[in-house]
Formats: sequence, structure tokens, C-alpha cells
Amino acid sequence: MTQRSLDRLIRPGTIAVFGGREARRVIEQCDLMGFAGEIWPVHPTLESVLGRRCYRSVAELPKAPDAAFVGVNRTLTVDIVRALSAGGAGGAVCYASGFSEAVAELADGADLQRALVEAAGTMPIVGPNCYGMINGLDGALLWPDQHGIVRTGRGVAILTQSSNIAINLSMQKRGLPISYLMTAGNQAQTGLADLAHAVLDDPRVTAVGLHIEGFGDIRALETLATRARELRKPVIALKVGKSEQAQRATVSHTASLAGSDAVAGAVLDRLGIGRVSTLPELIETLKLLHVAGPLGSNAISSMSCSGGEASLMADAAVGRKVEFRALKAEQLPALRATLGQMVTLSNPLDYHTFVWGDLARQTEAFSAMFAGGYALNLIVLDFPREDRCDGADWMITVSAVAAAAKQTGARAGILATLPENMPEAIAQRLIDAGIVPLCGISETLAAADIASGIASAWKRPQPSALLSTPPAPGEIDTLNEAAAKAELEAAGLAIPLGKTATTANEAADAAEQLGFPVALKALGVEHKSDVGAVRLNLWDRNAVRDAAEGMAHVAHGFLVERMIDRPLAELIVGAVRDPVVGLTLTVGAGGILVELLEDSIVLPLPVTKAEVLDGISRLKVRKLIEGFRGNSGSSLDIVADAVVSAAEYVVKNAAQLEELDINPLMVLPESRGVIAADALIRRRR
Repeated sequence: MTQRSLDRLIRPGTIAVFGGREARRVIEQCDLMGFAGEIWPVHPTLESVLGRRCYRSVAELPKAPDAAFVGVNRTLTVDIVRALSAGGAGGAVCYASGFSEAVAELADGADLQRALVEAAGTMPIVGPNCYGMINGLDGALLWPDQHGIVRTGRGVAILTQSSNIAINLSMQKRGLPISYLMTAGNQAQTGLADLAHAVLDDPRVTAVGLHIEGFGDIRALETLATRARELRKPVIALKVGKSEQAQRATVSHTASLAGSDAVAGAVLDRLGIGRVSTLPELIETLKLLHVAGPLGSNAISSMSCSGGEASLMADAAVGRKVEFRALKAEQLPALRATLGQMVTLSNPLDYHTFVWGDLARQTEAFSAMFAGGYALNLIVLDFPREDRCDGADWMITVSAVAAAAKQTGARAGILATLPENMPEAIAQRLIDAGIVPLCGISETLAAADIASGIASAWKRPQPSALLSTPPAPGEIDTLNEAAAKAELEAAGLAIPLGKTATTANEAADAAEQLGFPVALKALGVEHKSDVGAVRLNLWDRNAVRDAAEGMAHVAHGFLVERMIDRPLAELIVGAVRDPVVGLTLTVGAGGILVELLEDSIVLPLPVTKAEVLDGISRLKVRKLIEGFRGNSGSSLDIVADAVVSAAEYVVKNAAQLEELDINPLMVLPESRGVIAADALIRRRR
């Protein structure tokens, strides 16, 4: 689906509506929004609808419509879509449900959805099972219900699979100008990424927000991210489904760490698509991006006339990639001269009430703060109730912020800690003045975090296409540990010195040849420690033989290895196949701490050494690798080389490989390298 093919559908000059009540509502909403084009109702018995002549069929229409709203039953929907496509229509919204989302009683739903896609041919369709779309720029709606959007000349686009969430978002009173609101429904043919790509090229669109229930075409998402980067128009996403697959039973630890949500987050980060966690975060981040765009750094400032608010701001930054950077020395004299001796000069700054209601002194104070080179300067200001209070002094503060921003050229935002304390009319006035109206402390800091993260992602080289090799056919086999390690050694990873044996006596012989102490493991057993199938630090022949005899009932042979020196740290490195993205790499704290610490990152493949280094540098276990509390350390560079070797093995074997689990990958002191102490490989025959 190309952007050009959707032009007529999303920016129509003529609209045909099919059906009864829902079709009538579409016309009503177009009239309320002042749609200037022609609307053609189609109904088998009615003569007119809302003063417009009613046509009997697609064939009777004056010409092929640019867009059509098909609000009839599911079976008739297919017939109408076929006629529209044959007649050269620009596209259609399919309102009816009962397709692939249908319950068991409608077992033909999936078949009917395939028939719908076939009937559409090259004509774009949105849905089925969706409300459609609102073009707030041109007043064109294919929307059968009330909504809260007003006409705008410039704004953000919001796209979602959920019609009800779309309605809720349209009713926001936070001042966010919405240019397009679109629902995708079942995405039978046209997905969210296709719709987003189409609106992104509209010069009146400033940013795009996606509400995603599940990734569809990953290549379409990559194309969208690339285009957003080219146009310098940010895209953010609220990806739901954090629990999906996260607790599925698997044979490895990697799969539990790399649940679908972790993979989704890693993919969005790689593509430079910001990720929000809630609908309020979505709105506030879009507002920030609409007014200010991506932020050049994560350094922000905050000023409030309350120490309590300053403390709330500081606390909310914990865990966020935003920095309340210390004031510069050159800022201090002006701040001190304006605010007096009783104010503690810091960031966040409590400026007390000494300058409250004084336009000149507030402007001087704000200008001194704004001159600090922060990417975003926030003034905490909750407006009073308009029905009971006089807000004149608050508007003086607004004027001071505007003057300071103009004087310094800095980005500024006014933050109400409670959303109801930011009246919509004031929010719109602030946007017109180039000031970001923000609601909620945590939502605002999330927005700043995401906006700076997008700018940072755009500074990185364009990422290569994601590895999404489909699995080859065939049954899945699990290699025993010895065979898995042999594969990894061939790929460039170090493994312990070891030998295999079939009997207890052979295991004892192997131990003597290797030299004590040794580790003994039963082959063909998953999660060995759970069933007593591994013994460590065996110092003589008898100990090895006795241990082998003790685990013989579960073993399919034995692996004897020289014991490894105590490591600085134990890591897990693995790969698991995501149903949409394909194989991804997971790196984190390993050994017995793997699920206790939950210290891991997911790296989409292919991955560069620079990306690996960036990833492992964010792990908590990094401190152990580099030396902790006087202990000698190793090099992140050496660890990254081992991880890259594992990643290259995964990429090379992408069609056959189903799962890789190296746990632990032991990091040895004094740059003696890393060793894969245990490994599991599952692959197709």
C-alpha cells in the first residue's frame, strides 16, 4: 500500500455513504464539520437523506467517489466493496463486524474477511469492524458517531485499532490539535503503518501517535520509521499487551526474558519510534512534539513557586532519562539579583512568591533560567477555577514565560500538576504562543524523555532492516550441551575444555585426562540443576564415577569439563523467535540471578558491535564486569565481541534456529576472556 493510493480516501472531495442509521450519522458529522465536498447517500428504498438525493446502487452514482462509508451487514459489505473497486472508487471504510474477529458462532468470519480483501482488489479498504476516520483539517469524516474534534489548520495524527479509544481521545480537553483520527479495525488489507505513512506526508501533520494492539507487517513499520526520519516528523506508540507470552512455558530462560513486550520495546527503540505507557502520556507527548519537536538533549529545567512542587519534579525524574542539570555559574548572578537571598538556587528551582504578580521580575528570573541551554524549560503553574477565582496573576506569569522564551529563543512549557487545572482555552492560547501546555508531572517528564530519545535515535546511523527470516519447515530438535557448545566454538565463542563419555568409568577416565577439578553434567537433560544432573568441583576419579552413577538414570551420556575459575560476572546471551519480528538477541545478568535481577536488554537482529556495547553498558551487571569494590575487572569490549559472535551465529542459522540459550556466559578477570559455560540450542531438522 503506497501513500498515493490512500490520498483520495483520507482527503476526499466526494463521499458515498451506504446504509441506514450509521450512514445518516456520517452525513450529519460531515455537515457539522463543514465538509465542502459532495456527499451521495446510497439506499435501496429511501428517496433522500438530510436533503440529499438518495441513489440506489454504486452504478447510479454520478461518478466514482473518492471515499465510501459502507455501513451495511457483513455479507452485503463484500458486494458493495467489489462494485466500488470495479468502478474506480478511491477507497472505503468497512464498518461491519463479524469477520476475522468473530466468535465461534460465526465460523465463516475468516473466510468472509478473505473474500472482502479479494473484492477490494487494488482499492484501499480500512477495517472491517472499525469506525473509520476523521480528517480535522478538511472537515471530511467517514465516522458514524459523535466525537470531540474541532477543525484545525495544523496538528497531530492519531491512529488506533480501537474505535472506542479513538472516541475517548477525541474528547480530550488538553488543547491537543488533532489533524487526523483514524481507526484500523481488523487491518484486513490496510494496516496502521500504512495509514500513518499516508498522513505523515501531509505537510499539515506535525507528529503521529499510534495505539497498537499487535504488530502486523513489520516491514511496513520499518518503512514508516524511515519516512518519519526523512521528514523529521516524530512517531510515538502506545503498544499494549505487556503480559502476552511473557509467562509462556519454555525450556530456556531467554524466552521468559524476551517476551513479546520486551521485543516490541526493542524494535520501537531501534526504529526511533518513541514508546509511551498510557493514554495521558500519549496526549502529553504529542503536545510536546507538536509545539517543540524532538528535544536536542535530555537536560531540562523546572521553576515553581513551591518547594513541594520542586520536590515532586525531582522525584518524578528518578528512573527517567531526563536530567535536571545543575545551574551554570553564569546564571547565578541574575537569578540571585532577581529572586533575592532567601531563595536556594538549584534545578528544580523553588522561586518562592517574591516575584509573584510582577511581570518584569518574573521575566528576568525566567530568562536567567532559560539562558542555561536546557532543551526544555518548565514552569509549574496550576490555574485556578474560573468559576470561583480570579486568575489575573496567573496570566501575568504566562506573559512572563512568553517574554522570556522570546528573549532567549528557548523552548518553554507551562505544566499544570493536575490536568483539570489547565483550562482548554489557555492551553490553546499557549500553543499559539509557541509554549507547550502540559498536564501531569509524570506524564510531562515521560514526554521529555521520549522526545529527547527520538532526537537521539535520529542521530544514530540508519538501522539495517530487521532480521525476520521465517522458520524452515521441520520438527524441532534440542541439541545436547556438548553438540551445542561445539557449534558455538566453531562460531568463535570460547568453551570449557571438555570430553564426552557414555559410562561412569569413561567419565572418570576423561576427568583424569583433563585434570582436576572437573564439572560433570548429564547430557540430554534440560534444567540440569533441578534434577541433580550437574555436579561441580569434583577432585578425584572416585568422586566423578560416583557422581556419574548417581545421575545415570536421567543421562544420555556425560559431559566432563575442567572447572572454570570464579568469574567476575555471569551473563545470559540467547535468542528466541518472536512470531512477528523473528529472532532477537537477549543479553543480561545470568546464572542463578537471571530472573531474580531482571537485568536484561533485547537487541533486534542484525546487530552491530556498537549497538551491543551500548546495550551492555546499560546493564546493572556492567559494574561487576568492569570491576567492583576493588576487584580487578574485564573489558566490555571483550564481552561485546563474544555477544557479536553469538549474534552472527544466530543470523547465519536464522532459518533453522528456534532458540539459543547461553547461560551462564562467564566473564573472567584480568581480560582472560569469556567462556560459554552452558548452552542450549533448539533448531529445525
